[in-house]
Amino acid sequence: MTTETFEFQVEARQLLQLMIHSVYSNKDVFLRELVSNASDALDKLRLATLRDDAPDADVSDLHIELEVDKDARTLTVRDNGIGMSYDEVTRLIGTIANSGTAKFLEELREAKDAAGADGLIGQFGVGFYSGFMVADEVTLVTRHAGETEGTRWTSRGEGTYTLERIGEAPQGTAVTLHLKPADAENQLHDYTSAWKIKEIVKRYSDFITWPVRLLPEPGKDGDGSDGDGAEAREAETLNSMKALWARPRDEVSDEEYHELYKHIAHDWRDPLETIRLQAEGTFEYQALLFVPSHAPHDLFTQGYQRGVQLYVKRVFIMDDCEELLPPYLRFVKGVVDAQDLSLNVSREILQQDRHIRMIQRRLTKKVLSTVKDLRTSAPDRYATFWREFGAVLKEGLVTDSDNRDAILAACSFASTHDAEEPTALKDYVERMKDGQDDIYYMTGESRQAIENSPHMEAFRAKGVEVLLLTDAVDEVWVDAVGEYEGKTLRSVAKGEIDLSGTDEDKSEAEKEKQGEEYAGLLGWMTEHLGEEVKEVRLSSRLTVSPACVVSDAGDLTPALENMYRAMGQEVPGAKRILELNPEHQLVKSLNRAWTDRQDRAELTETAELLHALAVLAEGGRPKEPARFVQLMADRLERTL
Repeated sequence: MTTETFEFQVEARQLLQLMIHSVYSNKDVFLRELVSNASDALDKLRLATLRDDAPDADVSDLHIELEVDKDARTLTVRDNGIGMSYDEVTRLIGTIANSGTAKFLEELREAKDAAGADGLIGQFGVGFYSGFMVADEVTLVTRHAGETEGTRWTSRGEGTYTLERIGEAPQGTAVTLHLKPADAENQLHDYTSAWKIKEIVKRYSDFITWPVRLLPEPGKDGDGSDGDGAEAREAETLNSMKALWARPRDEVSDEEYHELYKHIAHDWRDPLETIRLQAEGTFEYQALLFVPSHAPHDLFTQGYQRGVQLYVKRVFIMDDCEELLPPYLRFVKGVVDAQDLSLNVSREILQQDRHIRMIQRRLTKKVLSTVKDLRTSAPDRYATFWREFGAVLKEGLVTDSDNRDAILAACSFASTHDAEEPTALKDYVERMKDGQDDIYYMTGESRQAIENSPHMEAFRAKGVEVLLLTDAVDEVWVDAVGEYEGKTLRSVAKGEIDLSGTDEDKSEAEKEKQGEEYAGLLGWMTEHLGEEVKEVRLSSRLTVSPACVVSDAGDLTPALENMYRAMGQEVPGAKRILELNPEHQLVKSLNRAWTDRQDRAELTETAELLHALAVLAEGGRPKEPARFVQLMADRLERTL
């Protein structure tokens, strides 16, 4: 068979140089990655045989072997799994075109600490190349299950690699590392040492479904001592092969759970919370779920891979099974092992399976109740959860009406009651003033912007609590929910606000007299600003500012209009309402001028300026910025 030599891509060469020059402080992770790859290959073969995709494959003893040769200083990681064809080796190993190398290099440069760098290996699918951290040369021999011809790949990581078709090769893949000399100063251990290999496998791969076996050295007995080699060598199984989700809680340490999470989620940080669930009866399943401690950077992108791993009787079936949890819990990672599902399942079958729907309902309730309990049992961890995943969880208030009450119970919101601590709706209701019938809220880009809004003035003056909602989804869910415990959710920036029941206020006679006093001005301004506003009226929500603009009770807010337009949905722009503060000196002077003057041309400009200032005060922009600037410049010139 002929041997061909190829060059790595530029990005692949950069990656190899990083590996060779030991950018990672913990070089032990190379064995974790190679064993994980081998386990994946065994999972794929088992699944292929169940689906009759590899009928000629031998699955009688699927396993992973580790073989050491101290004299040659080699370590081989071997599996009898699915293997690779020549074309697959070329595509997956030779070019790593699909492994996200560029993104890997970018993230690596931004990694703040060594732990963060270590985690990036598995995260970007370049685990195979971690072997170059400890080896001068790597040789891969593989044969795809059911094929007769094998492939050998070899490289010293110096910019080229060789590919060769070989006539005979065992089923599966063998990766042989020609190890560098041990270097304690650079934390490069002796990876021909049996105790070191056992330590790494126990730490990282004890939960692997398949046996990880360490072969004795040639000329050694099974216990590693010198022997005559006459008896057949017996391999030592290093991992327990007990699925953590199937073991009693008191037999599993938090560290073991955390390692499983890191393996599943390709994360280097410990999870925030571990959730166990076991269902028995007519339909049995076990679940081990994890809530991460931080949100991934692509959580809100369309291509985000969500879902948990699905096993049937400990046989791996599917990664990222979306049907097991709703989209608003897409950040949850973990494993579900069902006892009564068919092994030959597909995503289409899962979408219709009533057992899967039962699991989803149970898992959803369990996650929501766990989050709710965190608020009282572990406030610090709950604060972390809400900071990282609160905006995602609130999506469920729109999409999952069946669990809306449970989601609301798990939610918390910033409010004017406390500058630091968010509040639950239950606590808000308990603090409501006598005579207050509504739960007041306001949406905006930030807490500061909302607190400085003119709409908040009367609420601040009378000590009425307002929820401060700053996530994009808040514009939607408040309308979808509508009320809580019989209390209507009401925006302080929409409709008419009546706070008279919460404090001493003007009598009805005084309000009526004031309305008559301003009736002429209001009618005149409504006429002259008719293209911009639906109505001009007196305000009960202003105490400091002269004017503000509000939406009618049934209208979309400007932010929601912009959101729909950004999604490609055209919505008609609704005219808004201009409210005037009858106690403000500017408004009083304008009313006197309108009453006393016959020529009101100049007052028209004042009315335009008042409306534009109200739009600016809520963070908007005047319809004609240039005209607004001209009018302001003229007015300023007259005052000098």
